[in-house]
Amino acid sequence: MTGDELEAGTMKFSVKDREFDVTLHDTPTAEAICQALPIEVPVHRWGDEIYCLTDVRVEQEAQARELMEVGEIAYWPAQAGIALFFGRTPVSDDERPRAYSPCNVFGTFDVDLEFLRSVQDGDTIRFFE
Repeated sequence: MTGDELEAGTMKFSVKDREFDVTLHDTPTAEAICQALPIEVPVHRWGDEIYCLTDVRVEQEAQARELMEVGEIAYWPAQAGIALFFGRTPVSDDERPRAYSPCNVFGTFDVDLEFLRSVQDGDTIRFFE
């Protein structure tokens, strides 16, 4: 089992009055995000990705990658953002989500495609314990 597969705990996020559980990996990014909770910011849509910009600053980890799996949550070091992947993005080569640039994957969440596709630019997302 690699370091990013080890479970480190949980957190939650809510958007449009719907709450989701996040299973965290044992990574420096997950630790940094948890230390910054609660985080409440507007979201942006980019294909089937929801992302938001934060004040959290974390370096790109050695395992950072662009190719994601549906249901992964990652930190985007280039813009200090958190990204939730649930389908194709504008840079996807196939059905899998692809980030714009390498991201630190720090957890997973259960995907509700219909609901997540209803989230729009400007909706508020809240990350909390």
